[in-house]
Amino acid sequence: MLLSCYKNTPNSLINVFKTKECNFNHLILFENSNTSLEIFFKFVNTNSNHFVLITTLTKGTLKATIHSKGAELIALHNSQREFIWDGNPDFWGKHSPILFPIVGTLKNNQYQYNGKNYTLSRHGFARDKTFTVIEQSENKVIFSLQSDAETLQNYPFAFELQVIYTLEQDRLQIQYKVFNKSDARLYFAIGAHPAFALTEAFENYSIAMEQNDVMQYHLLENDLLSNETKRITLENQQFQLNYSLFENDALVFKNLKSQALTILENQKPLLAVRFEGFPNLGIWTKKDAPFVCIEPWFGYADTADSNGDLMTKEGIQQLVVSGIFEAEFSITIY
Repeated sequence: MLLSCYKNTPNSLINVFKTKECNFNHLILFENSNTSLEIFFKFVNTNSNHFVLITTLTKGTLKATIHSKGAELIALHNSQREFIWDGNPDFWGKHSPILFPIVGTLKNNQYQYNGKNYTLSRHGFARDKTFTVIEQSENKVIFSLQSDAETLQNYPFAFELQVIYTLEQDRLQIQYKVFNKSDARLYFAIGAHPAFALTEAFENYSIAMEQNDVMQYHLLENDLLSNETKRITLENQQFQLNYSLFENDALVFKNLKSQALTILENQKPLLAVRFEGFPNLGIWTKKDAPFVCIEPWFGYADTADSNGDLMTKEGIQQLVVSGIFEAEFSITIY
């Protein structure tokens, strides 16, 4: 069934869903001639009140679809093409995961804080947690993840992570907000991992940097950041993509001047990613995979000689009690 709803808030809708007395599976909120917010939902376990939301924002011909699991962008397309990788598990079963509260891999998947050892898997847990929709308007949706008993076992901080998607005529803006709800300083890393679908031969794509950067990057070794670096030579502020660049996993850039880059298809702009304020950047693909990931980060993987102390971890962010961290990046379609 289809329900068109103009005034209900997500919280009130959630209360309806939890009664399980409705059989709606598709809602359109705030529909008008230019913009709509669609919410698809389903119960993922018929013995509980847990359900999954898939939210779709539409503005003009551009449409963005976000899954409540991980608040993950799973589609971004216009009338011509899809720009986000489809998540084919033969190559990589993700689309655009959010990396929190760590980016990359910890040495031995462990860290120490206040004399205790904790375990976190690569890129943290946010990408596997179900977020709640707490607010929406005609072209904007806010997802929220709050610390709970499960997260506190391996990450002893009270927090809220908000992910805010705002769709404009040709641009999707993604904003992160981290709220420190602990009674102590909060230590974290956060990053984006969008994979962009490439429909032609990989070598037909180039990346144009905003500035004429010194493209020195660190190599990964056994998922950890090594001391070995290499450089990419730019020609007219561009470099061509080829799979050999990624033989040792992602390219990790610590100190780029550029705050934006453009993916070129046959030397024509396809899309641009602006990541102003993000100090680190990863670029990654897998061999023969028809996608490339552009990953703005605050933080990165441990080094092989890391001592495991979270408070002194290289690239870690610190947030004072009751503090709020904010960062945003955007994807512009040409």
